[in-house]
Amino acid sequence: MVMEVEGNNTTISKDHTDDISYDLAAKYWSGIPATVDGMLGGFGFISHTDIQGSLKFLRQLFKMRGPPGRRQALDCGAGIGRVSKNLLIQNFEKVDLVEQNPIFLEHAKNYIGPCDKVGEFYNFGLQDFIPETAKYDVIWSQWVLGHLTDEHFIQNSLKPSGVIVVKENLSSEDVEIDPVDSSVTRPHALLRHLFQQAGLNCFKEAKQSSLPSGLYEVRMFALRPSRWTSSPGEPRLIDETITSTS
Repeated sequence: MVMEVEGNNTTISKDHTDDISYDLAAKYWSGIPATVDGMLGGFGFISHTDIQGSLKFLRQLFKMRGPPGRRQALDCGAGIGRVSKNLLIQNFEKVDLVEQNPIFLEHAKNYIGPCDKVGEFYNFGLQDFIPETAKYDVIWSQWVLGHLTDEHFIQNSLKPSGVIVVKENLSSEDVEIDPVDSSVTRPHALLRHLFQQAGLNCFKEAKQSSLPSGLYEVRMFALRPSRWTSSPGEPRLIDETITSTS
């Protein structure tokens, strides 16, 4: 699931992520056009706003004490490479893409074009992807965790000082299941709880601004393994709104 209008899904009172079907999700995405508009669920016009908000968030991470490196990034659920082309390639020496849909990956090669900053194209669903140990400075996961059950919620292949960035839709109160694309939208508290369960500390978060009314709230979360951020003086959670500029 990428951009969806709040209220179109079925609201439930508890987390039923065991109802997620990876096969149904793959079937849904196989019928989606390999375009920016397709990747954004018909909201392709918000791509610039989204990228600008992500860029501001990423730049803030580079400026913090103990910033992530800028050598290697991983684009999770990369689709046709929209985030890789417009954000990650501009800020890292090498970018790998992981995407379960082989047609999207082939289109990514054309969409991005010849670029020596592009590394590997991994044709896996995230639930099956086993990345190399200590390879990535930043793992960028955007609008993809809604397709993962809690057991496959996130995978960690960070270098020391690396950061996982999660950018996701948030439901207002309850977990919402979309039976069409077999995805879930989680509320803020549950998402934070799942980060904690995965052994990840959220040390910075920001709300994406300037999106059209009627869409889900979108937030960015910067995460590191909890064992890295337990010493005195480490950054505490910063919560803010990222305002995109043209």
